[in-house]
Amino acid sequence: MKAVIFDLDNTLFDHTGSAAIAVHAWISKLGGTPSDALLAEWFAIEDRVYPRWLAGELTHQGQRRARLHEFLPLLGHPVPATEPEQDEFFAGYLELYTANWSAYPDARPALEVARSNNWRIGILTNGSTRQQNAKLNAIGLADLVDVVCTTESLGISKPHPHSYLQTCAHLGVTPAETLMIGDNLELDVVGAQAAGLTARHLNRPAGNLLTDLLLGEVV
Repeated sequence: MKAVIFDLDNTLFDHTGSAAIAVHAWISKLGGTPSDALLAEWFAIEDRVYPRWLAGELTHQGQRRARLHEFLPLLGHPVPATEPEQDEFFAGYLELYTANWSAYPDARPALEVARSNNWRIGILTNGSTRQQNAKLNAIGLADLVDVVCTTESLGISKPHPHSYLQTCAHLGVTPAETLMIGDNLELDVVGAQAAGLTARHLNRPAGNLLTDLLLGEVV
């Protein structure tokens, strides 16, 4: 191998943990009562709406507004009338989310293992360029990453084969020389393998660690 490509959210960056803290705090600020059920609804709405941005049906801000339209009625809270008001309202959640950004404990050690192997290191993420780069900087990993490829920068998303191939090209390696690691079996493993990369699934609930996957202890 000459390079490794990591997914970002829920692979290096703890999106679920960061968002959970933010959602609970935001609900409280809005006068509601946080609950596991409301948190589950937040993530279910995100899973329904976010792909509409990836598919080009909504703008990035548009998918945020759509999430408000689904979630705020669950709190008995009115949806702001105009799009600028909705954007300002969503910014209240974003402030809390950003304040709680964190990397998984095994993230930096994994990147350091890759660097010690003289591998090129890339990020391939179905996200916005500005926010994903901000995450890497905030959690202290940007200095170890050579290339960041996003839905916005590539114009396509995983699992489109060209997303993996273009990332390899930016890294200056061939797919056969590249390992992909991520938490989403379809996007980070099946799609990558179909494009000719070696891929490993990060199954955190099963106890997988990024360092183990890099060292070949988990296949």
